[in-house]
Amino acid sequence: MPLETPSEADFAGGQLYRLGWAFYLLLGLAGIVWVGLREGEIHVDLFFSSVSWMRDAAVGVGSAGVLLLLWYGLDRVLPLARALKARLRSAIGPLDSGEALGLALLSGFCEEFFFRGAVQGSWGWLIATVLFAALHTGRERSFWVWTVFAGVAGLLFAWLTIWTGNLLAPILGHALLNAVSLRQLAGGGDEPDQGQE
Repeated sequence: MPLETPSEADFAGGQLYRLGWAFYLLLGLAGIVWVGLREGEIHVDLFFSSVSWMRDAAVGVGSAGVLLLLWYGLDRVLPLARALKARLRSAIGPLDSGEALGLALLSGFCEEFFFRGAVQGSWGWLIATVLFAALHTGRERSFWVWTVFAGVAGLLFAWLTIWTGNLLAPILGHALLNAVSLRQLAGGGDEPDQGQE
């Protein structure tokens, strides 16, 4: 019996939202196990520096702004970016502000912990970035825009991890990018939407 790709109807009634939560929780758990096995324990300095936390937070917020501007530009000049936006909007469906924020915080934290904390910490920034970009793909041609954008975002988040020595900046940048993106995609309207990571 051949495997079939789920259709949009299969994700009616918030199923995609629930699957997102399950996926990100599993990704976070995988990161906990990976880092725990590698380090023996997970230290708070992986996430936070008491000396530079304000700078790291500001840089994280700034990185989200840069990525949002980049996506805004792509949305204006690339028809494939607009097609991707429409496809993601239809797959996500309606989310209220709390659901969008919750999913953005969870995805930003779990993806950065797994890709930058676990994968990059073990195999380096290049492999972490390639795997991160590969996670953001699909069969349709428009998804290549998402893959390339995720690769650029992954490079930025990898560099922030190396530069700051912790995950605060990439987690904040990623979560903020996803919060704005999810809210605009799920909320509909004619405002310019951003590419969720």
